[in-house]
Amino acid sequence: MNVALGGTFDPVHDGHRALFERAFELGDVTVGLTSDDLAPNTRQDERHIRSFDERRADLAAELERVAETHGRSWDIRELAEPTGIATEPQFDTLVVSPETETGGKRINEIRRERGLDPLELEVVPHVRADDGDIISSTRIVNGEIDEYGNLTPERDGREQST
Repeated sequence: MNVALGGTFDPVHDGHRALFERAFELGDVTVGLTSDDLAPNTRQDERHIRSFDERRADLAAELERVAETHGRSWDIRELAEPTGIATEPQFDTLVVSPETETGGKRINEIRRERGLDPLELEVVPHVRADDGDIISSTRIVNGEIDEYGNLTPERDGREQST
């Protein structure tokens, strides 16, 4: 099975790892990583996002580890638009989080318009931090939690690039 998922992944955290784990359970994985131009437009909040190359390097390290466990192959492709790679015919399944499920449904509308079969949408539940709230990159960048959901009251958050 060919599995797609996408995101900004800045920084990678346990919520992302749950998506990766499920994707590799299902098949070979292609991850769409938002471009430097697209990444800021996918955020509800304004915050510094590391460069594509930095994010790609961290993402590749995570994918290599999980793929090896499952004996699967993987690839990272740059996303220039929100619907990205998932509108391409070779994919069978799209792994999404609860907040990106609507985007997955939109991708299936586009696929139908193009005469393609819809993707199976695999919704992976949120991973919770120690305080019961959702682990998110924004919370990590703001210094509330670390990538594993541990509370980090001593942190101030990520330094901003100038």
